[in-house]
Amino acid sequence: MARHGTYSIVARDPGTGEVGVAVQSHWFSVGPLCAWARAGVGAVATQSVVEPAYGPDALERLADGVPAEQALGELLAADPLAAVRQVAVIGVAGPVAVHTGADCIAHAGDAGGEHWSCQANMMERDTVPAAMSAAFAAAAGALADRLVAALLAAEGEGGDVRGRQSAALVVAPAEGEPWRRTVDLRVDDHAAPLDELRRLLALQRAYELAGAGDELMAAGRAGEAGELYRRAAALAPESDELLFWSGLALANAGDLDGGLAAVRRAAEKQPNWLVLLDRLSADFAPAGEAVKSALGR
Repeated sequence: MARHGTYSIVARDPGTGEVGVAVQSHWFSVGPLCAWARAGVGAVATQSVVEPAYGPDALERLADGVPAEQALGELLAADPLAAVRQVAVIGVAGPVAVHTGADCIAHAGDAGGEHWSCQANMMERDTVPAAMSAAFAAAAGALADRLVAALLAAEGEGGDVRGRQSAALVVAPAEGEPWRRTVDLRVDDHAAPLDELRRLLALQRAYELAGAGDELMAAGRAGEAGELYRRAAALAPESDELLFWSGLALANAGDLDGGLAAVRRAAEKQPNWLVLLDRLSADFAPAGEAVKSALGR
């Protein structure tokens, strides 16, 4: 049997209706094994001697209106290895259900509140679940940020006794098609997976701003789009992609000097941005001709 020392949290945000799960483990690519969420339905974390089927099977039951405790109970009753499973299930409404099997490797346990459950096994200290729960309860901001706060608290208590390797963060909206995700990030193999997960979350938010900027540009609202592009580039200053598009947006909004500076910096990182600039039509880059002229192209 493959024993996966893991800590995770499932939670819902009663204000937004979002549900989510976050996890870290000293195991390669823990996300596809452990973290499950479905828009308008719920979230599941399955770990220890992991059986991934608990994820989709519990979500199917939740979607059919079965309460979390009953859904988990039915799955455990049919599982001859229930004693080595650790599973948490949360729906968009109702109590959280959690199971830590009697034969999970110490330190193993769970702790939670009305809208969340934290569970861990093979931990350095038995204080990990309680620390996670307290951190989630005290955290502010979006559900994704609060889930990450719980993971960081686990690391503060020592985390997985073997160390760290992979992490995942999944948040699903209150409604929509089953595949919809607010956040769906994975770090499959990294020396500091939580640091990388936080970097990716910031990068996702930067690209969301840029995407919203694209929509505003298409609607002819260049000034508003430029502001979003600037915010996106500030969130991810290492991204030459965002720097390039923010430069074109600045130029289109009337700040040709600022736009040129941004495009030049992007081209210093990746010269082919100038190749792309030559190929862009006025529909894609209304200020493209002015930028090219100023660059002597």
